[in-house]
Amino acid sequence: MKQERLDKIIATQFNVSRRDARIAIRRGKVKVGGKTVRDFGLLTNIDSEISFDGQALNYKEHIYILMNKPKGVLSASSDKNKKTVVDLVPENLRRQGLFPVGRLDKDTTGFLIITDDGDFAHKAISPKYEVYKTYIVQLDGTLTEDMITAFADGIILADGTKCRKATLEILTENTARVKICEGKYHQIKRMFGVVGLGVNELKREAVGALSLPKDLAEGDCVELSTAEIEQIFTDC
Repeated sequence: MKQERLDKIIATQFNVSRRDARIAIRRGKVKVGGKTVRDFGLLTNIDSEISFDGQALNYKEHIYILMNKPKGVLSASSDKNKKTVVDLVPENLRRQGLFPVGRLDKDTTGFLIITDDGDFAHKAISPKYEVYKTYIVQLDGTLTEDMITAFADGIILADGTKCRKATLEILTENTARVKICEGKYHQIKRMFGVVGLGVNELKREAVGALSLPKDLAEGDCVELSTAEIEQIFTDC
């Protein structure tokens, strides 16, 4: 069974600093197996019965949070002047080291995962794994069948960069569903710019086979289960 230092377990699982975890342990606020432990460096099995200030530990190596990102919020862990998506995570889901998986532009809404698992984030973002992200796009002009072909062939951006093949589905004359497996800077806006259209609204509705719940309000979060995480990699 995996072991961790007791202060690290308390810090990561209860969203406190390592310093505060050590102080709490010294003050007798942590119990392991029902007994008070004051050695913050004690190597402890992660499945031990651990409590902090009377609160029982339910150990999770990582956490995966799905947010319906609202407009005007940065896809970042922290910012001195502006509100970030991590700032919106409710207290009961907070822990050290949270960050957004990929970035949605400040004015883009919808599906965004926040986690502390770097390996998962790399797999979800890297074009190598071809995890498709699905967007609903409102445009300032009329969509055509030629644009479907252009997206399928791989749009060449204004700077000469060629995008991977993408799927464009026309929903109305100026609304499209787009699926891409990469995330270049402002990519969807730049792709439509090549075919002469501007983006008025952009919302990500799914990653892989996992869709944004219809009842999840903008700015709200929900913790993802193991089964839901697996859905992300089943439509690649």
